Amino acid sequence: MQPQVHSPTNGRIHEMLRPFSYGSTSTQLLSLVRSLTKTYSKRRINIKYHSSMATTSNLTIEKEVKPTQKTNCPVQVAKRLEKFKTTIFTQMSILAIKHGAINLGQGFPNFDGPDFVKEAAIQAIREGKNQYARGYGVPDLNSAVAARFRKDSGLEVDPEKEVTVTSGCTEAIAATMLGLINPDDEVIAFAPFYDSYEATLSMAGAKIKSITLRPPDFKIPINELKAAVSKNTRAILINTPHNPTGKMFSREELNVIASLCIENDVLVFSDEVYDKLAFEEDHISIATLPGMYERTVTMNSLAKTFSLTGWKIGWAIAPPHLTWGVRQAHSYLTFATCSPMQWAAVEALRAPDSYYEELRRDYMVKKTILVEGLKAVGFIVYPSSGSFFVVVDHTPFGFENDVAFCEYLIKQVGVVAIPTSVFYLNPEDGKNLVRFAFCKDEQTLRDAVDRMKEKLKR
Repeated sequence: MQPQVHSPTNGRIHEMLRPFSYGSTSTQLLSLVRSLTKTYSKRRINIKYHSSMATTSNLTIEKEVKPTQKTNCPVQVAKRLEKFKTTIFTQMSILAIKHGAINLGQGFPNFDGPDFVKEAAIQAIREGKNQYARGYGVPDLNSAVAARFRKDSGLEVDPEKEVTVTSGCTEAIAATMLGLINPDDEVIAFAPFYDSYEATLSMAGAKIKSITLRPPDFKIPINELKAAVSKNTRAILINTPHNPTGKMFSREELNVIASLCIENDVLVFSDEVYDKLAFEEDHISIATLPGMYERTVTMNSLAKTFSLTGWKIGWAIAPPHLTWGVRQAHSYLTFATCSPMQWAAVEALRAPDSYYEELRRDYMVKKTILVEGLKAVGFIVYPSSGSFFVVVDHTPFGFENDVAFCEYLIKQVGVVAIPTSVFYLNPEDGKNLVRFAFCKDEQTLRDAVDRMKEKLKR
């Protein structure tokens, strides 16, 4: 017996969406398509804006005209994620577009990556390297990651057994936590921290212990860290150079963390995406410290170093007994990462040392423009030794908290910053601080500073 197709005019569209059997007639299917087409219409709105003000220079927004009947259904979300809202980066970028603000909030460059890497991607596409890649990475990329890590750290790793290619460092973080953390395990993280840490740990069912890094130097409170480690501590999560503060974890601090981990059989998850943006001291991978490689997952990506944030090519390096868990989670999160971009990443990682030296020089110029400009405007500017972020104290301007200040900055001044309170378990700890990004071209940075000098008054 064939299913009945009802008219949508009575508002019961769900009746039309019952599965069709293979015997359904083409007339019935055509009727359904026509009904749905008539009931739902979409109109496209094209908005253009300057590239310095948002992620892309052309944005297409799909606006759906909904049926007149309202269902009033509550939002559905799992309990482990119900506390999380739309990310602050999305919120600020939307406001940037609306108010024509210069976006120094989200950490994406407003300039393109190097031509030799882009040409390698085009060549890979033309050569037909467009189907699924091997789950844990194109062999040549695994080898290139291992070679780059050996050059940077002195550690020899097996590209087949100890390197896993992921969809950006964010997926490397997720695969690491979901693959190696059990419900109720304790994980220590240093606040302020990248917002995906807390969300992913919540998905893993972990208990987060937060150690707050405080201005002006954001040093680790050693005694507080020692007191936080317990028999239930599974891992310590670090990020150096640090987002959002620009802090570099010192050798002394890393030695303390290493000693605690060895003594208490604790793992380390080390996010090192800004390792090539270390300005005033050398970057140190904690995996290089005695006894630490066997208990460390080192995570990195192509995005920050090669200004290709949209490619989402990342990786995790770990000994085989930890790589197993990472790969198990990765297999069911994304299985494999974009094939032609992996081949292009091989060429990127083979770049000569001169590329990285020029990168640092270029970013030092950008950093100087922004830091000196922020000081001239009247902010209290804290030191940034790495990454492409600067954290400042906004309180000289008289606002109650960071969110209120950032909203004013966007709407009345035309510049975007990120309120740092979203990077703390206790938002009060970050209410006096905001983060600016200097991964923009020099003129954009100067324009932003000029706007603040003109319109932001103490």
